[in-house]
Amino acid sequence: MNQPRQTAIRWAVASALGLALASPMTTVFAQSTPAAPAATGQAAQPVQAAAPDAFIKRITDEVFATVKADKGIQQGDLRKVQAMVETKILPNVDLQRMTSAAVGRPWRQATPEQKQRLQEEFKNLLIYTYAGAAAQIKDQTIEYRPMRSSPSDNEVIVRTLVRNKGDAIQLDYRLEKADGGWKIYDVNVLGAWLVQTYQSSFAQEVSASGIDGLIAKLVERNKQLAARKVAS
Repeated sequence: MNQPRQTAIRWAVASALGLALASPMTTVFAQSTPAAPAATGQAAQPVQAAAPDAFIKRITDEVFATVKADKGIQQGDLRKVQAMVETKILPNVDLQRMTSAAVGRPWRQATPEQKQRLQEEFKNLLIYTYAGAAAQIKDQTIEYRPMRSSPSDNEVIVRTLVRNKGDAIQLDYRLEKADGGWKIYDVNVLGAWLVQTYQSSFAQEVSASGIDGLIAKLVERNKQLAARKVAS
C-alpha cells in the first residue's frame, strides 16, 4: 500500500474512533467560512441543522477551525483535546446509545454505576484515540454522497468519501433525530462500523470476566494510552 493511502486510512480510522467529527476537510458540496473556535470551557450547543449533511458539515467546520488554530491540539495535548471534544463534539453525539450498543446485551444487566463507568471509560478511549489523530489533519477533502434514510426519516446515514492526494476513504455516519436535532451514534470506516468493531472485543471480555472485567480492561487501556501521550 502506498504511503499517501496509508496516511489517509490512518487519519480516517483515527478520526472515526475519535467520534469522526473533527474531519479536517474542505467540503465538495458547499463552501463556507469556518466558525470561530469556542472559548475554552464554553460548551457548544447541539447543532440544529436543516439537513443531516449540513449538520455534519457545520460541526466539521467548527472543529477544523479549532484544531487549526491550536498547536497544542495538533500536537496531541490531552487537556486541550479533551476540552475540545467535550465542548464541540460530545453535545452532538448520543454517547449512551453508542456505548450501550458496543457493550451489547450485557448492558441491560449492568447496574447504573457500571453503566456510568462504561460510558466514561468509552468516552476516554475515544478522546485518547483522537489525541493521536489530530496530527493527521492536513489537506483532506470530503465528498458527500446520496444519503440513506429510514422509513420514518428519524434515522439517516450520511455517506462521504474522504480524499487525500487522490485516494478515497469511505467514512459514513449514522444519525438519529432527537428533540428536533440530529445526533451521531455510529461511524463507518472502509465498510466497518465502529460499534460493531467494539462489540466483538467487548463481548469476549464480558464473557471472560463480566462487566467489571470490561471496565477494568478499559481503564487499563486508557492508562496505557495516556502514558504514551505523556511519553511522547
